[in-house]
Amino acid sequence: MTESNYLWLDDYPEKTDWNMEIDVQPVFNMLRETVSKYPQNPAFDFLGKKYNWQEIYDLSCKMSKGLQEHGIKKGDRIGLFLPNCPYFIISYFAILMSGGIVVNLNPLYANDELSHLIEDSELDLVITLDLKILYVKMEKMLQSTRLKELVICPFTEVLPFPKNILFPLVKRKEMARIRPQKRVISYNDLINNDGNVQIPDINPEEDLAVLQYTGGTTGLPKAAMLTHQNIYANTCQAQEWFYDIEIGAQKMLGVLPFFHVFAMTAVMNFSVINALEIIALPRFDLGEALKVIDKKKPHLFPAVPAIYSAINASPLRNKYDLSSIEFCLSGGAPLPAQVKEEFENKTGCIVIEGYGLTESSPVACANPIEGKNKTGSIGFPLPRTIIEIINADDKKTHMKAGERGELCIRGPQVMKGYWNNPEASADVLRKCDDGGVRLHTGDVAIMDEQGYVFIVDRLKDMIITNGYNVYPRNVEEAIYKHPSVEECIVAGLPDANRGEIVKAWIKIMDGRELSHDDLRAFLKDKISPMEIPRRIEFRDEPLPKTMIGKLSKKDILAQEQGV
Repeated sequence: MTESNYLWLDDYPEKTDWNMEIDVQPVFNMLRETVSKYPQNPAFDFLGKKYNWQEIYDLSCKMSKGLQEHGIKKGDRIGLFLPNCPYFIISYFAILMSGGIVVNLNPLYANDELSHLIEDSELDLVITLDLKILYVKMEKMLQSTRLKELVICPFTEVLPFPKNILFPLVKRKEMARIRPQKRVISYNDLINNDGNVQIPDINPEEDLAVLQYTGGTTGLPKAAMLTHQNIYANTCQAQEWFYDIEIGAQKMLGVLPFFHVFAMTAVMNFSVINALEIIALPRFDLGEALKVIDKKKPHLFPAVPAIYSAINASPLRNKYDLSSIEFCLSGGAPLPAQVKEEFENKTGCIVIEGYGLTESSPVACANPIEGKNKTGSIGFPLPRTIIEIINADDKKTHMKAGERGELCIRGPQVMKGYWNNPEASADVLRKCDDGGVRLHTGDVAIMDEQGYVFIVDRLKDMIITNGYNVYPRNVEEAIYKHPSVEECIVAGLPDANRGEIVKAWIKIMDGRELSHDDLRAFLKDKISPMEIPRRIEFRDEPLPKTMIGKLSKKDILAQEQGV
């Protein structure tokens, strides 16, 4: 595939250079560059306690030296078992400067899941908080896995006055009782040094920065090996795309968890490279998020569609001023057109739908911030990114404009492979005729004649009913058009006669009513008879979601099966 076949180039955003040069740099150079230019600029606001970039950098250097003095060397894996808080960004860059590899751990994982990740990534050290909900899990891991040590960070020390005094009194039951032992290291002891860290030689294109586990829909999670260059390049690509950002002058709302690849790049690292102030919440709470937007006036608000949908449906939104928000990047799941339009109308901001995977660090496509956003499209490839629509059967033939095929990605953000899993790596990373490597995503897509990409569905999610292919996303889009629908998941269920049948789980908006017959009548002129759900389940409670607020098809199917 030559540049003459890149359909997107003729209509590419005028202020964005697809052929941009991307330096080869270790990830921590973003922080070093920012602190050299904006040392006193606000960097992090956690529940009212603020840090500037010099403070974040100095603490990272001290922690990095402490890790090295403790024996951490280049290539060692270190786990982060933390919510959004100052310790996350400090530890993240400390690990990278010491030559270590960050392993992001989801605090909501069950013990068996954590045990698998610790053993699989060969973790010996994890950094966490002195909160019971976190420490108790990690203490069990010390007893039952290869994990050797914990670094414990004091939660009250990152709270502002008087919260730092009141929290251990009012929330005493939430604090962990930590017995003195050799295997538990104090954060304050670790940073008790001059911060003169000796950064090892890093080959950004070969050396790993992060092991990022994919949730997956089946089987055990796999760890995408993301190099320094993968993450640095993707952050630079995002910076080029959002060219209107005022470097050193704007604020980023961080409600998505940093341990997730979307927030790691699009919230944390994007803020670092642009010297934006991160307003961080430890978790998403609708009421708290609206208060923070009203009071602290962030300009950027990356989120998943379910969060925008929740704001649309909430009566609380009219109590708060959301007009400070200029740009929203939606990712993690398909963005229903209805949700995008309603949120933009209510706030006056621009909602940009992007697309990516853990394996691409993660962003590969995005809609332009100016010009045409085609309904249902994930936009154009990011700079230096090649999107190819490949025949899903032979894995080689390029499909023509408008033809369905598997979406494949080539670019500097594509992972090195899966950790300790050469078979899975070979399955998704395939060599091209020109010697390059193509990431096969498993997503069904088309590209139109202007280069806009449209996701049709997941290959694995496609429902085959009576031999007819049904794409759940198409059905969900149609259902979302009904004004009474707040949330919707569509999936296939086994059926003896048809192979599979289409089922929809729907959360109705508060105060609204909707019947099975009314919904089927509404859908009659919007989708084919084979696509109309044969089973519909209405729920009063929100549908299950992942940690970042993405509607979880995996969990809804587990509930259906009584797992």
